[in-house]
Amino acid sequence: MEAAQRSTENTRQPDIGDYGLIGDTRTAALVSGTGAIDWMCVPSFDGEPVFGRLVGGSEAGTFRLGPATPAAPTQRRYRPETATLETTWTVGEGTLVLTDAMVAEVRGQLLPATLLVRRLMAVGQPVQAVVEFDPRLGERHVRPRVRSGPSLVCEWGQLALSLGSDPELSFETGTPASFLVTPGHPVTLVLAVAYGEPLVHVEPDAAVELLAADEELWRAWAAEIDGGTPYRGAVVRSLLTLRLLTYSPSGAPVAAPTTSLPEFPGGIRNWDYRYAWPRDASIGVGAFLGVGKAGEARSFLRWLLHASRLERPRLPAMLTLTGRHVPPERTLAGWPGYADSTPVRVGNGAATQHQLDGYGWVLDGAWVLVEAGHKLYSETWRAMRGFADLVARRWQEPDAGIWEIRDDAAHHVHSKMMGWLALDRALNIGRTHRVSQRQQQRWQVARDALAAEIRLRGFDPEGNTYTRSYGSTDLDAAVLILPLLGIEEPGSERTRGTVDAIRSKLSAGGPLLYRYPPGRDGLPGTEGAFLPCSFWLVQALAETGRRAEAAQLFEEMLGLANDLGLFAEEMDPQTHAQLGNFPQALTHAALVQAALALRESEG
Repeated sequence: MEAAQRSTENTRQPDIGDYGLIGDTRTAALVSGTGAIDWMCVPSFDGEPVFGRLVGGSEAGTFRLGPATPAAPTQRRYRPETATLETTWTVGEGTLVLTDAMVAEVRGQLLPATLLVRRLMAVGQPVQAVVEFDPRLGERHVRPRVRSGPSLVCEWGQLALSLGSDPELSFETGTPASFLVTPGHPVTLVLAVAYGEPLVHVEPDAAVELLAADEELWRAWAAEIDGGTPYRGAVVRSLLTLRLLTYSPSGAPVAAPTTSLPEFPGGIRNWDYRYAWPRDASIGVGAFLGVGKAGEARSFLRWLLHASRLERPRLPAMLTLTGRHVPPERTLAGWPGYADSTPVRVGNGAATQHQLDGYGWVLDGAWVLVEAGHKLYSETWRAMRGFADLVARRWQEPDAGIWEIRDDAAHHVHSKMMGWLALDRALNIGRTHRVSQRQQQRWQVARDALAAEIRLRGFDPEGNTYTRSYGSTDLDAAVLILPLLGIEEPGSERTRGTVDAIRSKLSAGGPLLYRYPPGRDGLPGTEGAFLPCSFWLVQALAETGRRAEAAQLFEEMLGLANDLGLFAEEMDPQTHAQLGNFPQALTHAALVQAALALRESEG
């Protein structure tokens, strides 16, 4: 094997939207259009990165496999209704196809903690390819202890990686090496990960068979999604993404698999999203239930029941994937960040905030499950009653709000609306589940008082709109959920006025919206348009009888996904570059719910 030229520090960093997602419902990897895995944490989403170049620079590790001569991909796609990624390059007279996937679950098989399969095939003519395997661990980019044999084994204490290949390739960690791929003779690389357990070696041929079986499981899962769902292709891809971002050992949905991808390049708005937000997860519950996936919804409620038990009835803003407290926020010294966007953070300082809206989302998720004909287990209903009791006690307090403003707490109108929703949904569930009359009365009194205060203090008569907070004239795109709640009639003048005002005054151009007036959050710098807000606008328009406008907006938004149908959290309004952590579960859950709203408004 010949040595290939090392990637230089000056190589242009791929756009955030240039990455594709692969995963096994325990961890995930981001694969660039050059075939480089620049982000992968082990043994779980919130573990330490072994390939961290995305935000850690060239010293943080990568796993590149692709054409030796730099080339832009001519096509990228997921194999239909699977989590298997294909990248195709045209190189001279030949074509090189890279297949990337992790094996999520194949029944009856002994598998390593993570099994990553990468396969190169040439079509037409032989193609010179390159492999660069440079794993580094964690904050200090620790190099592994390396053993050679049939497989290349890298070790750091309890963590071990094993890289095997067929045909056998000879290379060293950290040194790019080239080899020839000829038609009819694919090259397969298999990376096995073990953490605290013996390393399970999987032969490349066996790994390819496992991957084929795994693809059949994904196709069977996707086949259960109603074929009459509008925009079914985008919906299925979003649901597959949400499923990949669910930590299967516990049922916890991770907000995103990344940390510190910037809300604007060069800025400081870089946060760690590798945790589970009950709010975001509850929106995902509605998305799964809307297509008949009750198992995913129940799995989330089981996790929430376990995760919240130590602080109940308080609902933490976020939790780890195993239901523990999120680590204190800190910065990684010396990490350059994506596009020089520092600091790079791990942990999240918003974890200790009081966010009233989270209770509304969770109780609404429970109600959607009940409304679909499912009974809550007694312990689950007891937890939900505790959440409703806390809202009845604390709704008059200010909170940090859905946007987790790192400033003084305020009386956010969206939070108050969601507090109302928590009490309303608890009352709805209480019609079919056991609850005392005293408790019901307490919820009803608080719900009615909340509604009266929201209408009085949260509405701007001059602008004919509900506002961001009491006494403010600023708008908040999160209030677009108003037509879905029931606190106002969807067709009322106040509801329509609110939707129209947000659409007009928070517009970022085209279908994009800012979540609130830019710069009004106490942090320096700016941010992009917030993508879930546009899908909430689709729902709001559909609910208020404007389906044609809603459908047009939805189609415009679909056109802004990357070539694989993936969305980040935000988008640059001028360039339409993806911004923020990627891919973002909340955006994909909002996409599914928008499509379901269009379905419900048909006819």
